[in-house]
Amino acid sequence: MTQPASAKALLPLGLFLTLFLGTGIYFQLSGVDYAFYQLASPVAILPAIILGVILSKQAFEERIDTFVAGVGERNIVTMCMIYLLAGAFSTVAAATGGVDAMVALGLNVIPPQFLLPGLFVIAAVVSTAMGTSMGTLAALAPVALGLGQAAEIDLALLAGVLVSGAMFGDNLSFISDTTIAATRTQGCEMSDKFKANLKIALPAAALTLIWLFTYDTGAVPPKIPEANLWLSLPYFFIIVLAVLGLNVFAVLTLGIILAAAFGMATVGYEWVAFSKDIYEGFTSMQEIFLLSLLIGGLSALIRQQGGLKFLANSVSSMTSRLFKHKQQRAAFGVAALTGLTNFAVANNTVTILLSGEVSKRLAEEGNLAPRQSASLLDIFACVVQGALPYGAQALLMGASFGLSPLDVSIHTGYCFILAGVAIAMIIWRKPLEARTSEAVA
Repeated sequence: MTQPASAKALLPLGLFLTLFLGTGIYFQLSGVDYAFYQLASPVAILPAIILGVILSKQAFEERIDTFVAGVGERNIVTMCMIYLLAGAFSTVAAATGGVDAMVALGLNVIPPQFLLPGLFVIAAVVSTAMGTSMGTLAALAPVALGLGQAAEIDLALLAGVLVSGAMFGDNLSFISDTTIAATRTQGCEMSDKFKANLKIALPAAALTLIWLFTYDTGAVPPKIPEANLWLSLPYFFIIVLAVLGLNVFAVLTLGIILAAAFGMATVGYEWVAFSKDIYEGFTSMQEIFLLSLLIGGLSALIRQQGGLKFLANSVSSMTSRLFKHKQQRAAFGVAALTGLTNFAVANNTVTILLSGEVSKRLAEEGNLAPRQSASLLDIFACVVQGALPYGAQALLMGASFGLSPLDVSIHTGYCFILAGVAIAMIIWRKPLEARTSEAVA
């Protein structure tokens, strides 16, 4: 049974953040290389889990059951399976020469000065087609890494650009889990939510592109590797399959098979090497795999103990004091609740499912249309998820690029711009009461 609202239930999350981020920042200031890898994140979260179990008022066996149920939650397991397939695809594509082929093709097609905005647009299109930021990042990371190294671009900035584009599509796609969850919890049509979302996402994307065009990435002539361009075909196949709406698991699995098949046909890639590379890809995702499972369990403990209910009550109380107009109050309430919940659970789909019911109540009380509350739910879940250093996207790109997740998250410019545009539109929105009065007059 869920407990009453409790601020104390959030203490385990605070402990994890203190250990994970605090240790990394300390070593960073001390000049230690790979500062955020000195304390492995799956180890940093263990004291927080222990504290969460201790704070629970359930019988001990029930506490363990709650934790295990969180670990096995559908969205968590789905995410972990994507990690494994992503790692396998990246490793096989690199081993067969597919990454070099795509790098060579990309450097020949995209002008060096347009590399960053070009990759942002590509990630946005692929993510919109696939409906998943994780699948998009898994498919594009190896190519982007090769392009960045060849053109000598700051890899942290490049990783942030990829996450930015991926979150654009995750936020808007009709087949995204976040879109489905947001529209179902708020009771609106997907097309209505899409139109409301587009009015905020397009200006944010335009501002992001303007920002990216300010970077000079053409100063150093890129080193174009020698490669068999036929090996780039598996990438185009998976992009086409994604556009056709094929499930992300099928897309990544076919990508692995096609990369291996083209390698066997052109460069003598062997079955034994194929099996070893798949396993190597799996093991490359070990840290993020374990952390995602453990975060799922910790989130379940926090939810059961009333931590999320405390956030919801606090947001509702705060917005009622700060904003005069009901629609603004409701909009900021939905935004703040979603952001804080995502901060606690580090999963945007789970966030929408958890905060959806309270958000719908806030929207109804504030005369906010369901399409608008659904849009705000999805936007702020994606904003926080993309910028969260312990979120799946930053962790995946950190692992793929050999970077600190914090370095990735602070370079996700689109997420910060999207938040700014959304907040500006909430503030400048003319309240319903005022429009009604004008119509009557």
